[in-house]
Amino acid sequence: MNLRDKIVFITGASAGIGAATAMAFAAEGCKLLLAARRAGKLAEVALRARERGAQSVYSIDLDVRDYRAVQTAIDELPEEWAEIDILVNNAGLSRGLDKLYVGRIQDWEEMIDTNVKGLLYVTRAVVPGMVVRGRGHVINLGSTAGEMTYPNGAVYCATKAAERAINDGLRQDVLGTPVRVTSVDPGMVETDFSLVRFHGDAERAAKVYKGVQPLTAEDVAETIVWAAGRPAHVNIARVLMTPVQQANSLLFSRNE
Repeated sequence: MNLRDKIVFITGASAGIGAATAMAFAAEGCKLLLAARRAGKLAEVALRARERGAQSVYSIDLDVRDYRAVQTAIDELPEEWAEIDILVNNAGLSRGLDKLYVGRIQDWEEMIDTNVKGLLYVTRAVVPGMVVRGRGHVINLGSTAGEMTYPNGAVYCATKAAERAINDGLRQDVLGTPVRVTSVDPGMVETDFSLVRFHGDAERAAKVYKGVQPLTAEDVAETIVWAAGRPAHVNIARVLMTPVQQANSLLFSRNE
């Protein structure tokens, strides 16, 4: 499928996998609709995307946890941006790495509100238009954490298991329409993920990747674009991808 001039809506586009995905779709000549909470960083991504080859870029300062803001943002899109072809539900985060019985409720709420409810809000706002137009592709960002729960990560893992269920349920619900639904589920990816999880503790975050060559944000972005570029009759239901040194959420082969 030729992706040139397709309107691609990416949430959480200001950094990490979201920003890398914007660059990858820009290189295909797409029109990018970028959303994130950090307007300054989002503007930098938008500028780089134009330089990379995006046909045009439209940015939205958006918190996906606010369902009214999400619906308003979609309802008020300029006419030339309203017919979204590809939705990349990338906005998500992890907070804390604590035993469940001593976990911070604020961390739980932030993860659930972003990773689950935010995913639902954006999907609910965008997919009806895809069904009416008879075209569209929803690509959700999952995780190996949704496949296997690991110690001290129960709530984050639960949110990614929910993403997997929502992805599969949506794919069933659009059956009979041309709309495609995909989950891309990476393992260890070196972004600001661990820095966010540990509330800015850079030393602790660096230890996560010690002795392992992790995936890069660009690796994941390439996979997202690959899934979007399959022929219209092909739906990639799920891609599970890890570094060679990772078997699952629990097993790693670390260099000494």
